[in-house]
Amino acid sequence: MTQDMQFKKIVAQYCDIAPEEMNNDMRFREDLGFSSLDFMSFLGELEDTFDIELEEEDALQVVTIAEALELLERLQQEA
Repeated sequence: MTQDMQFKKIVAQYCDIAPEEMNNDMRFREDLGFSSLDFMSFLGELEDTFDIELEEEDALQVVTIAEALELLERLQQEA
């Protein structure tokens, strides 16, 4: 399974959209219906799954799936 698909499967746990139907331009709050609590839980799950540590300042800048994937990739490269 690709990292993108693994990421989208985690996203799908918090919304009613199948991973295959997601596109990278979708916004977490507006398009996927994430609440603030959903988003924070989601970030915690990302940290556990991908063994990264997210800075709150960086995480709050994330609006779309593409931005989250870029941040994930950058954090993995820095590790």
